[in-house]
Amino acid sequence: MLLNGDRQDKLMQLDVLLEGYQEFSDLPSSQLKLIEPLRGLRMVHYMAWLAKRWHDPAFPLAFPWFNDAKYWEGQVLGFKEQIAALNEKPLSLQPQW
Repeated sequence: MLLNGDRQDKLMQLDVLLEGYQEFSDLPSSQLKLIEPLRGLRMVHYMAWLAKRWHDPAFPLAFPWFNDAKYWEGQVLGFKEQIAALNEKPLSLQPQW
């Protein structure tokens, strides 16, 4: 969720993020391949969380856009972009020779 933009932007952000993270703990580079699958999973879980609670009167008031066609059009586009990201090579700070 902290990485956005094109691939080059994400790599720069990842470099800064990992520099700070590794002050506290090591992160195995093999886990970097999980970034995009977990991003997609978060998208699904967030929408499912809202849908499961939609019958609660507080939710339509707090999330009125959830029932809007424009929101769902945006979600479809977001999933298409996420599928494209999943089909790319995983982010890595190692040189791509």
